[in-house]
Amino acid sequence: MKLSQDGTILVTGGAGFIGSALICELNRRGFDNILVADFMGDDGKFRNLVPLRFMDYVEADTLLRLVERNDALVGDIGHIFHLGACASTAECDMSYLIGNNYEYGKKLANFAESRGIRFLYASSAATYGDGSRGMSDAQNFHRLRPLNAYGYSKYLFDQYAARNNLHAYGMKYFNVFGPNEYHKRDMRSMVLKSYESIRENGKIYLFKSHRAEYADGEQMRDFLYVKDAVAMTIFLSEIPDVIDGISTHGLYNIGSSAASTWKELAQSIFDAMGMEMSVEFVDMPHDLRDRYQYHTRADISKLRAVGYSGEITPLKDAVSDYVTNYLACGMKVMDPD
Repeated sequence: MKLSQDGTILVTGGAGFIGSALICELNRRGFDNILVADFMGDDGKFRNLVPLRFMDYVEADTLLRLVERNDALVGDIGHIFHLGACASTAECDMSYLIGNNYEYGKKLANFAESRGIRFLYASSAATYGDGSRGMSDAQNFHRLRPLNAYGYSKYLFDQYAARNNLHAYGMKYFNVFGPNEYHKRDMRSMVLKSYESIRENGKIYLFKSHRAEYADGEQMRDFLYVKDAVAMTIFLSEIPDVIDGISTHGLYNIGSSAASTWKELAQSIFDAMGMEMSVEFVDMPHDLRDRYQYHTRADISKLRAVGYSGEITPLKDAVSDYVTNYLACGMKVMDPD
């Protein structure tokens, strides 16, 4: 189902991190027939939209009203990238998360289903919990046990989509980092936080390990550059509904398929800044210890099996590009031109 200049491409969360990076790449590919929806707020993420081209912007609550009355603005939508959500792993208000991450997604998904619109949505690696039950997108996800309220809200929607046989593509994003995340406050990546820490203090602060099998700084994450995350997302938006007689709908891990330690990440940041590594280990807050993931790595064999052949930017190269071409340039936003 190829993206087309005919019809509208809806991107919710379009002023946010991955959403604005997605619009930037769509612009590069010649698409500006884009309807952007978001809760703009006061966090400055409007800056992500400044260099981008799109046909219109609506606030996210307005979008639902347009959908409910089948307004002309949403009448010719052909693709929906539903990336809007509260993505804070520290958010504890489950009622808020249910409304924002679950109920909102249900309404938009059902709108897409009733009209045969290609529907892609952001799930999360947080649905995997501590990873002890595996991190394969091909497994029986009912066995998963998310560790935080955010992960559970995403898990609920994954279940809803599967239970109702929605023709949807859920993207389980792992640790995505890169330009356009500047507005995310405490949810900014460790690359950005560490860059600022080095500029201010000359060092990076990392959590000590509280599990004997992991030395300090040896906790591992699947780090993925946002440009690669966008490439994978667009690829899924265009694959056939059926390949070799098998439906392609369902969940897909969006990650690098490699697990790197926090020390390796730190070294990459210092190298990009041309400095010697200096790390100080600090105690992890007690309320975080039971919710902390010590090892994540995306199994992307399912994505590869449906034809994704793109090379994934090595961590060192991705960090270097981010630091050199964006952070050191005053936190430059992504620009299609």
